[in-house]
Amino acid sequence: MKALLLISLLLLTVCAAAFSLPSTAQSDRAGTRPGRSFGKQYAVPASSLPELRSRFSLPSSLQPVSEDVASDDTITVSPLESFLPRGDKLDRSIIKISIPAIANFAINPLIGAVDLYFVGQMGNALALAGQSASNQVFSSAFWIISFLPSVTTPAVARHYAAGEIEKAQDVICQALILGSILGLMGTAFLLLKPDLALSSVLSANAPALQYARPYLKIRALAFLPSLMSTVGFSAFRGTMDTVTPLKISGFANAFNAVLDPVLIFKYGWGVSGAAIATVVAEFISALSYFTLLGKAKLIRLKKILALPSLSTLRPLLAGGAAVQLRAVALNVVFLAVTRATQTLDKTGVAAAAHSIAIQVFNVGGIFLLALSTVAAFLVPSKIVTEGEVEAKRTVNRLMGWGLVLGSLLGAFQLLLLPFISVFTPLKEVQLAARNPSIIASVLQVINGLVFIGEGVMQGCGDFLQLAVSNIVAGGAMLVALKYFTLWWGLTGVWMSFGVFNGVRLAGVLLHQLRNGALANRNLRNTTNA
Repeated sequence: MKALLLISLLLLTVCAAAFSLPSTAQSDRAGTRPGRSFGKQYAVPASSLPELRSRFSLPSSLQPVSEDVASDDTITVSPLESFLPRGDKLDRSIIKISIPAIANFAINPLIGAVDLYFVGQMGNALALAGQSASNQVFSSAFWIISFLPSVTTPAVARHYAAGEIEKAQDVICQALILGSILGLMGTAFLLLKPDLALSSVLSANAPALQYARPYLKIRALAFLPSLMSTVGFSAFRGTMDTVTPLKISGFANAFNAVLDPVLIFKYGWGVSGAAIATVVAEFISALSYFTLLGKAKLIRLKKILALPSLSTLRPLLAGGAAVQLRAVALNVVFLAVTRATQTLDKTGVAAAAHSIAIQVFNVGGIFLLALSTVAAFLVPSKIVTEGEVEAKRTVNRLMGWGLVLGSLLGAFQLLLLPFISVFTPLKEVQLAARNPSIIASVLQVINGLVFIGEGVMQGCGDFLQLAVSNIVAGGAMLVALKYFTLWWGLTGVWMSFGVFNGVRLAGVLLHQLRNGALANRNLRNTTNA
């Protein structure tokens, strides 16, 4: 945990330095139109990662064609207005945008789920616990570093839509270069210091360490290709192509599913075989992206081999700083949870049960996370094109969808309780996973509101408030985790998740009802002619 905090602090220091650069809005007020050169200025398009007019100065190209301000007085839009889905035009547009987003997000955790399934079939609770711990460490390290998609997609989208293919190439190639550097750093750290990395979730004498160490050292080789794949995914998404990433992810995951049982059981490599299968799948994914990006003329080898200048790297770091502040807070929490479950007992039963519950919980959350990303670009688009009042009604509808989907997912997970045995034949693990799975099902209802609300906060450009909300929630959860685990064991771990999401929900409500740009007290009655 100390190692993670030191790495996070270093990352935040770099990001803070990047934020000291003149902002997009400042350059616009100074007479420089942002976005002309990615290496000098950086601005995200209103439809992807926008800045609200009430807080930032938009470039003239992003201003509405005609705006008629009816009154400077604030108006009131009830939180329940247009709340429930009703199959109208707004619902149809939300569904149309969300389906490909859900499909893309659904692919991401499948590699972990497939590994979990086949490792579980080994009938060894410690092997399952070790694989789960290593997977959490790898995921946390990866997502703390992997901020590139958040800043690559909007830049590519703007240049591609304008027909500026050369500039789109520059963005993608620079992101690949930076991704390569970060990927090699991540691989080196996990290969050279696996025990230090695992110390964030496992004690030095943890029995599961004998399985966690080899899995993590092999999985470390996937760091670089995984980062390359995320850049490729964001590049195609910037060109509005969501089908190609879906095909690549589907093929890579299918290959992993075929290779897992062969290496784990036929060759007898166990947990290490699962890690090798994952690494091979990640390399297949990265090579596929690289090949198809080249065919689409979105990358050029000459540009990839050219080292970027500091002025080129700064916009990427600045754009990802706020994203990383939140990612650090979230991953510190998840690592603390993993460590807590690993220390509950020496048999690995509690850790194995937790790994099953968290995997099912995360798979269900994919739908909500996808809808959250839709909110992040749909809401600001509504602000620019239809005014803040319509944007507020859109927020209400998205929150309604979040509540409905969260409730449905929770109910569905409850129905799946009898099928816990699919993940492991061990009766004691099945029994231990039951209460956490029930709590996870209830928490999906809260997640529906939290995920969408935080997507709205991103769309409004309130990244700092979002980060602070998650930091406060994380602190509250760490306190709850300390005591709830002592009182109720693994069930207490999952009760602390309730504290975490409850505080996050409070942050969402504070933003929407009090201090957000679309809160009624700040709402302007603007419409497009």
